[in-house]
Amino acid sequence: MAASRRPRPSSNARRPCPRTTPKRVDRTLAAAQAKLDAGATDAAAALLTTVELKTLDERTQAKADLLRGQVAFVRHGDSNGPTFMLHAARRLADIDPAWSRTCFLDALEMAMVVGRGSGVMDMVLNAARSAPPATDFLDALVLLNISGHKAAVPALRDVLADSAAWTRRPALATMVAGELWDIDAHTAIVDWLMKTGRQSGAPMVLRLGLAQGALEAALTGDLPKAVDAIAEEEALADAIGTPSMTYPRLFVTALRGRREEATELIETATTVAKAKGIGQLVANVHWSAAVLHNGLGDYPAALAMARQAAAAGDLFLAGAAMPELVEAAVRCGENDLAASALESLTERTQASGTPWGLGLTAYSRGMVTGDEDDYRAAIELLADSPGRTYQARAHLLYGEWLRRQNRRLDARTQLRTAHDLLSTIGMEAFARRASDELRATGAQARSRATNSLDELTMQETHIARLVATGATSKEVAARLFLSPRTIDAHLRNIFRKLGITSRRQLRDLPDLR
Repeated sequence: MAASRRPRPSSNARRPCPRTTPKRVDRTLAAAQAKLDAGATDAAAALLTTVELKTLDERTQAKADLLRGQVAFVRHGDSNGPTFMLHAARRLADIDPAWSRTCFLDALEMAMVVGRGSGVMDMVLNAARSAPPATDFLDALVLLNISGHKAAVPALRDVLADSAAWTRRPALATMVAGELWDIDAHTAIVDWLMKTGRQSGAPMVLRLGLAQGALEAALTGDLPKAVDAIAEEEALADAIGTPSMTYPRLFVTALRGRREEATELIETATTVAKAKGIGQLVANVHWSAAVLHNGLGDYPAALAMARQAAAAGDLFLAGAAMPELVEAAVRCGENDLAASALESLTERTQASGTPWGLGLTAYSRGMVTGDEDDYRAAIELLADSPGRTYQARAHLLYGEWLRRQNRRLDARTQLRTAHDLLSTIGMEAFARRASDELRATGAQARSRATNSLDELTMQETHIARLVATGATSKEVAARLFLSPRTIDAHLRNIFRKLGITSRRQLRDLPDLR
């Protein structure tokens, strides 16, 4: 007897969908978080589209909203990140106030990581005012938003002193350290980011450490270190297929005073930032452009850029733009504007009380009041500060003031010091200003040997430094997520530009030591 056969299902029959269970949703959200942490934002976004949000309870919907917001932030071009995160915070406000606060802080933190701080902070802090009080960044920033620096700085310092707080929110912590003009705290955070990023292999952590480390190195006068960090961050971003963090390259190029290169970067970054709503990048563009134009002596352009940077109100950036605004306004004869900017800068730096902040405020005050004691105080304060770029500028501004007082001999002393410092750092436009002022006193600046690395790109400079330490092409390739063949091609370009033919000659170059 023939065995009976079961009828085959019609090809048009619909297969039952796997049942959406809480465990399945939790696994999907966990997988999306892992993809996001690894830098695979497209994969994370694809996983989130498989979650049926309408079937979730409030807690799980909040978790999904938080992830959607993080993905939206990282994927440049989507401005819905803050909205998703605020949805999550509001869903949890009644059922889990502590988690609700975490969502508010997550929104601020991710905004700082990817450069969307402008506008996001006010949105989050306004929404967070109804949250239950706690001792954390959120309450301290709400206090800053409402009552200003004098009231908020003690609270910000207390939170920043707690390493557990800033290891959870390192991007936010770097900006708060900048707002407080606290270079020591900033250094500690950057060191932690670099160590943690390298040990864990978390791309966003390491990239943030490299970008912030580059900015810090530029502010403290170590442009070679800044260039190395920028090149590594850009290589890492390229390896994972995401845009690089533009702001350190912008600032370093502006600080060098390279007009054509900086102008091209500024125009490109402005176009991208405006098209994609990256508000904080716009503020960085304006700050960097103000530095560039002050160095070049184009004070009307510097004034326009500094006004916009200060008006944006971003953490650190608004304060950092104030000395540029004061200098440009004084040079343009906008005395009332200069006095107003000085008042705002003073309110910030007096509350913080660091030598760095007080020093640059002192020379800004000297420009407004014409009081020589302010210039002297600035130089004394900045001698105790790691902010060498501002120390060099203090000597330049004092020397310029002395020359205008017809005190040529005194002016030469300050201007020579300024020129030596600025040339050593690599602040080429500011150094030319010092040289021009020296000639006006009847003296000449000391000639400076041309840096053999000036013709190299940032990436080439970084590769040259690594090879000069004895690293092989394979080791450099692993560090920069490139192939050894690509490294060898870069080396050929480096040798050609430097007029050398071997790695040994590269190691012998004094500029790489």
